[in-house]
Amino acid sequence: MYKPLPESVTVKQSGINGLGLFAEQPINQATNLGVTHLKIDDQIIRTPLGGFINHANDPNCAKVELHANGTESFRKKWNLVTLRDIKKGEEITLRYTFYNV
Repeated sequence: MYKPLPESVTVKQSGINGLGLFAEQPINQATNLGVTHLKIDDQIIRTPLGGFINHANDPNCAKVELHANGTESFRKKWNLVTLRDIKKGEEITLRYTFYNV
């Protein structure tokens, strides 16, 4: 069954902007939460996980660039990895690099 978000994450109203990602349970540092963006040719595509991340100057997650192997149709992908332990109920944030804030 397809799940657009990892089980440890949910979407809720954010105090930062609109909707955001929140931890449903404690999440350990260095946890890979999944793919946030794909680059196909010159186009960057957000996944459901990438669509709800809000910006923070002091984020608790980072995008980690992974290069696709020759069998995948996209050229690059970025995964969301936690920079520190995240508490249950805490908003998951990222420093935007693709978009202006």
